[in-house]
Parts: sequence; C-alpha cells; structure tokens
Amino acid sequence: MKNDFLVEGFMHYLHAEKNCSEHTLQNYSKDIMQFMEFIEKQKIDDFLEVNYLNVRTYLAKLNEQQYAKRSVARKLSSMRSFYLYLLREGILKVSPFSYIKTPKQDKKLPQFMYVEQMKAMLEAPDTSTPLGLRDQALMETLYASGMRVSELVQLDLASVDLDNGIALVFGKGSMERYVPLGEHAIQAIQAYLQLSRALLLHHKDEKALFLNYTGGRLTDRSIRRVIDKYIMQLATLNHVSPHTFRHTFATHMLEAGADLRSVQELLGHVNLSTTQIYTHVTKDHLQTVYNKAHPRA
Repeated sequence: MKNDFLVEGFMHYLHAEKNCSEHTLQNYSKDIMQFMEFIEKQKIDDFLEVNYLNVRTYLAKLNEQQYAKRSVARKLSSMRSFYLYLLREGILKVSPFSYIKTPKQDKKLPQFMYVEQMKAMLEAPDTSTPLGLRDQALMETLYASGMRVSELVQLDLASVDLDNGIALVFGKGSMERYVPLGEHAIQAIQAYLQLSRALLLHHKDEKALFLNYTGGRLTDRSIRRVIDKYIMQLATLNHVSPHTFRHTFATHMLEAGADLRSVQELLGHVNLSTTQIYTHVTKDHLQTVYNKAHPRA
C-alpha cells in the first residue's frame, strides 16, 4: 500500500505541477509498475529499500529480454524522475538511480517522404465521400504545419483561423504556439467543413475540428488507422506513420532553405539540438542524390 501511495503522489505531481500530457502520464505509470513488479519478485516490498545492485539487476533483466536501447533509456528516465521526486519530498536521502548511466543510443535518422511520395499520400483519399474529405484535410494539415498528432486531435473549430491561415496548437507541457496553414491545407479544411463535417456530426455542441464516423473527436490511434489505410493502397510506401508527416515537414523546409531556428519554432521544440537531427537527414539526402547523379561518385 505504501508503494501505491508514493506512486499516486508522483502522478499527481506530474499532472498538477509539470502539466504532463495523458500519454506521458501513461508511460510513467507503465514504467513504474513494471519496476514495482520486478522488485516484488526480488522479495522487496518497498521502493525505499531498493539499492544500486537491485537497479543493475533490473537493467540486466531488460537486456536479457532484448528491450531496445531507446526503451531502456525511457524506463530509466521514468525511474530517475520518480526517485528525484522522492528526494525532493524528503522521503528518501539517496536515489539508487543516481550513478546509473543511460545506455548509449544508436543514432537513428527520422523517416521522411519525398515530395512525390507525399503528393501521392495527399491525393489518395476519395474526396467524393465525407471520410475521404476529412482524411485529406487532416493529412494536409499535418504536412502543412508539422504539428504532432497529439496536437492535431486537440484542435477545435475555434483553433483554426482560415482567413489568416493559422492554427493555435497546444504542445508538450501545455505550451501554446501558432502554426501556419498553407493554401492546400486551407482549401482542404474548407471543403471538409462545408461538405463533410456536418454529415459526421451527431451532437451540435461538439467542438472538435476533426470527427470520427460516430461524430466524436478523433484519437491518436484513429489517425494511425487512417494513415495505414492509404499506405496499404499505395503499396510503394513503408515505415510511414503519422509522425512521418512531421519529419517530412521539417526535412522539406530545411531542404528548401528554411533556417533551423524558424523550423524549431514551427515544430515547438524547446531545444535547438532536437531540431538539428533534421540537418543530418538533409545531408544524408544530398549525399544520396550526389551518389545517384554524379558519374564518378
């Protein structure tokens, strides 16, 4: 029961003071519960009794189960944050995670689509149907703005100003920012609003911009299913996810000459270093083009 009380206090702290998203809260909860199950199997019934060797054993177990380095790093980050909370609250004097190093991450370049591939995706929906109009509008919005899928599903009717071509999005940590909507996205949203949304709407008080077939707000998972549907249709694309639209937006912007800080602002990245990975993508892309085009490459 003591462990449950500590976890409950931590989750309240993340929600009330850190303004963490529901998705982040779920990840923290999942990681902490997994660690709690582990220590219970080690005959440890109190988080406060965990020591450095217990943590090393836990990491060895994760490695044995072949967890990806990225997943291990996330689990370590969750537990570090939890024990830092216990330190701040004066519940603990030393964290068993203090001297644990995060596994070195493999450098993984984000997947993106070429202009022709993106064009094919955006033209794939059947716009003679309400859902097709919606799908085209939401994909045009993702590509035009570079917003996260979690930000897209939170959009309300009042979030978009089509006259000025902008949308107000709520990013990580409840940070607000305005993002531009290009001409194609504006036209697609207008068509959706004029010809589709009213047919999907079941409750007139619904504020969500993008609706599912039952008239409710779309979810992250729903968007994933929409994207998967068109990937299957095109057959020439693979490893594409809703987040690929964001990667593609950033890559195409930088390749067209946009400066890094502007792209950082548009993406809502707190640190420029997070945005810099896309410069590696563009360099990699240029090298590929050179190798294909130059007769002596």
